[in-house]
Amino acid sequence: MTHYPAPNFAHLFALTGPYGTYEHAKFDQPRVEQGYCVDDVARVLVVALRETSMSTQLSALVEQSLDFLVQSQTPLGIFRNRRSAEGIFCDEAYCDDSWGRAMWALGACIASLPSHEQRATALALFSRGTLVTSHHHRSLAFAILGASEVLSVYPTNVAALSLMLRVPSPTREEAGVGWLWSEPRLTYANAVLPEAMMIAGQVLGDEALVLTGLEQLAWLLNRSTAEGYLSVTPTAGAGPEYDGHRFDQQPIEVAAMADACSRAHDLTGHPAWLDGVTAAADWFMGANDGRVVMYDPSTGGGFDGLTPWGPNLNQGAESTLSFLSTMQRARQYALGAS
Repeated sequence: MTHYPAPNFAHLFALTGPYGTYEHAKFDQPRVEQGYCVDDVARVLVVALRETSMSTQLSALVEQSLDFLVQSQTPLGIFRNRRSAEGIFCDEAYCDDSWGRAMWALGACIASLPSHEQRATALALFSRGTLVTSHHHRSLAFAILGASEVLSVYPTNVAALSLMLRVPSPTREEAGVGWLWSEPRLTYANAVLPEAMMIAGQVLGDEALVLTGLEQLAWLLNRSTAEGYLSVTPTAGAGPEYDGHRFDQQPIEVAAMADACSRAHDLTGHPAWLDGVTAAADWFMGANDGRVVMYDPSTGGGFDGLTPWGPNLNQGAESTLSFLSTMQRARQYALGAS
């Protein structure tokens, strides 16, 4: 059995500034001048709150990240995504992926934070966030992940249930023979779409929606497997006609696959889904198209992408959190949890 390293948050702490987690890094040093974003701060909360025991430093990071979301949300419920190194929000608020990821993170806070006051704050922000919606499928899918966390604690929460009804349409695109995906092209974090279908179908009692999610995830996993290892959709995307491009591959795609396969296993109990989780973890360990390790053991940072020439050695927040998230999933099952 592959040994999967325990989460090492040292690099994540190194990326932490006075307001949150810096978005980018040059090798293992934060690019302070490029500031922060809600996308990554939300990921920090999701990953950190999966830990069953927290250090004082990790607890402080969680508190800082929740405060970041408090300050970034507007009275209308949407979020300003970009924040300068000086702490100034420097973009307009949109219902794009930052809204969806923030809603996911708030759901994790509601389900997992020990402080009643912090949970109440997160619930107020989440409820306000449901007053708006997004036309972006992935943004809605991320928000549905958050709603499932809320419903695990408050099964009749109206705001969370309303999000379930907005699940992206599973209608297949007639893009080509054998194309079972619900879009004409694969883009990024693809596995979150079938995961959202599974969640919403389970909550709404829609068995057909659950089965569609499982079917699409199985199709995606099969399409993303080459010669026994994971070869995920490259940054340029992929359509029905295979163009031979396998690069660049990003860790977020791998982490999304691990999360979705973990969800499918928890939902069905079928051990075959664990193969997807372990394939995702093995991708970081070197079972990939480049045959290279995709993290830095000395820092705990994840490399920013797999290129034709090897890893992009920058260790940004998204990649580091994707690595940590995937190891959490793999170790959950390797240690016998289910």
